[in-house]
Amino acid sequence: MYDVIILGSGPAGLTAAIYCGRANKNTLVLAGNSLGGQTGEIAKLENYPGWQGSGMELIQFMKKQAESFGSKIKFTAAQNITTKEDGSFSVVCDNGEILESKTLILSTGASARKLEIDGAKELFGKGVSYCATCDGFFYSGKDVIVIGGGNSALNDALYLADLAKTVKIVYRKSEFTRAEAILRERVASKENIECVYNTELQSIKPTSEDRLIATTTKDESIICDGVFVAIGHEANTDYLSEDIKRDEMGRIIKESLPEGMFVAGDVMSGIKMQIATAVGTGCTAGMDAIAYLNSKE
Repeated sequence: MYDVIILGSGPAGLTAAIYCGRANKNTLVLAGNSLGGQTGEIAKLENYPGWQGSGMELIQFMKKQAESFGSKIKFTAAQNITTKEDGSFSVVCDNGEILESKTLILSTGASARKLEIDGAKELFGKGVSYCATCDGFFYSGKDVIVIGGGNSALNDALYLADLAKTVKIVYRKSEFTRAEAILRERVASKENIECVYNTELQSIKPTSEDRLIATTTKDESIICDGVFVAIGHEANTDYLSEDIKRDEMGRIIKESLPEGMFVAGDVMSGIKMQIATAVGTGCTAGMDAIAYLNSKE
């Protein structure tokens, strides 16, 4: 029986693990299949105070810090959760293991929203990608498209511009209203980035030359080598029962959680999806779990 099981190994979960470990609570982090969530995919992290480096470097630092206080990391994910009669929780993992804990902290984050057009699913991993830092290397000197208009899309375009021959950002609106000004300025200054506004992709098909042809809502065709998708995120909550309420983005509404269960990070409703806010809510969730456990002693 653990004191605390934390679902998710991003900044929120690892921050909670640091606090719970320092409070001498028997703490386990279920990291899923890979460490760090979305943060681990950031090539250059600029907007987290006090840090210069990649997202994965930050995650590795936080992991070591959590482990130094006794928190354990296990690479498996929760499949479902049940509340036991005594108020503790049973977690069934995807490796078949069943774990028990007095408290749970849900910090499973969010995943990239999939592009729902003809060819996108079929060509995933064959020209369609949801991770520029993972797959950008394969498109060195080639022509690529980025779909989206927020910070993630513009960051992806800037990253790819240093690798690819050309980058086209295809966006359904007339301007990048959701992206930070500094990113808009950097995109505008890059000679090999072109912005295609008021446009959406309708389909993606392979060509006979092992390239892609993307058709648009303007009845135009764009020949490219890769399509990178950055159109938002959906909360990772498939392991939860329907009695836990979610908002329109699928994120957890804190007030619907049972006693002893806490939430932090991008999976939590009502917060900005930033590393700084994830760390803050991870701190809060960790301290709330500690106070709950202490009240039961």
